[in-house]
Amino acid sequence: MKNYTFTKSQELFRRATKVIPGGIYGHYSPVVLVPPEKYPFYVSNAEGSRFRDADGNEFIDYMCAYGPMVTGYNNPVVDEAALKQLKKGNCTTGAPPVMVELAEYLVDLIFSMDWAFFAKNGGDVTNYAVMIARDATCRKKILAFKGGYHGVESWMQTPGRHGVIEEDLKHIIRLDWNDYPGLEKVVNHYENDIAGLIATPYHVPAFSDSVMPESGFWQKVEALCRKNGIVLIVDDIRHGFRLNMQGSSEYFGFKPDLVCFCKALANGYPISALMGTDALKTVVSRIFHTGSYWFSAVPMAAALANLKAMEQMQAPETMLAIGKELFSTMKRIASDYGYHLAVTGAPSMPYVRLTNDPSLMLHQDWCAECTRRGIYFTPHHNWFVSAAHTREDILQTLDVVDEAFKVIKKKYADRFRHEAPVESEKENCPY
Repeated sequence: MKNYTFTKSQELFRRATKVIPGGIYGHYSPVVLVPPEKYPFYVSNAEGSRFRDADGNEFIDYMCAYGPMVTGYNNPVVDEAALKQLKKGNCTTGAPPVMVELAEYLVDLIFSMDWAFFAKNGGDVTNYAVMIARDATCRKKILAFKGGYHGVESWMQTPGRHGVIEEDLKHIIRLDWNDYPGLEKVVNHYENDIAGLIATPYHVPAFSDSVMPESGFWQKVEALCRKNGIVLIVDDIRHGFRLNMQGSSEYFGFKPDLVCFCKALANGYPISALMGTDALKTVVSRIFHTGSYWFSAVPMAAALANLKAMEQMQAPETMLAIGKELFSTMKRIASDYGYHLAVTGAPSMPYVRLTNDPSLMLHQDWCAECTRRGIYFTPHHNWFVSAAHTREDILQTLDVVDEAFKVIKKKYADRFRHEAPVESEKENCPY
């Protein structure tokens, strides 16, 4: 197999560092790609489940633009709808009719929700959801789970981060995931001062295994929130439409007050949505929250077309099935070479790691060997499966996975012995 080189990517990055802070910032930063010399930094074009980098190397993509790509890059159905709307108008002095159409479609689709509000980024709507919870309850405190990610507003970040001050986090209380007794204790302690609870449908902490909710956890949380007048917010930014077309709360069998969608909503076009129940509709209408491009019509048309396409192709079921087959086979291949590959979370967006080396250097090396052979894996983030991944993609991926294990086995010999799965590991969702 050919080993890719990334000469143009490296040169572009050197140029970028002179005019862009950090060269590439945020979650695309090369800081999280280890070792960086074995990764491309720039993408020139993409189609279906694949992209080409600045050096012309082709990759089967298991990051899917960190989640937004769900029905395939340059999906003709989605792009045609976007182009048709662009010819009519995009950002204009007035809201577009397609905004009403999209809201109606979402309300019919997510049948536990009664209205929709549109923005651009996931953090726009998670932040708005917290504002709504506080205004609706006249309370200050927000409950969240340790390690949970909800965006980059200062209240969402952890202590010690640059630019975050103590006052930003004064009313944020972080709890251990799946610890219902601990949650109940905190609710009882603060009595009538908790405005809302925000959480992802299952836990995806950075640099750690994903953890599913324990049986009955969400049902108990919902009941506790109802009893105490706490607004229950589901951050479905990452998970949304990868578990169930009706939202992840439907998948896990509970009803929140507010749900935040983004990533897979429009297959890469910039739009997010906050949805909620009728009980909060009046509150939402009185809280000012907007942005320069939040009424952009093109992403709304793309979202409408993408959601219809996903329903037609049964996208969540497709992604779950593809992921289940792919990652179960990858685990077997790893075992054949004496390694244990942990796969946690749903098969449509799992967190994958080799457990044999606690330092994760072995895992970093294996991911890099796969990537430089055309299978794009990152070492420290959950991966994504799309409905555009094909049988050919799976077979090619498994060939490269086998080759990469062969390479690191030769490199490290028996330095890392086979280890049994850690006791806390919970693999694919039991629901």
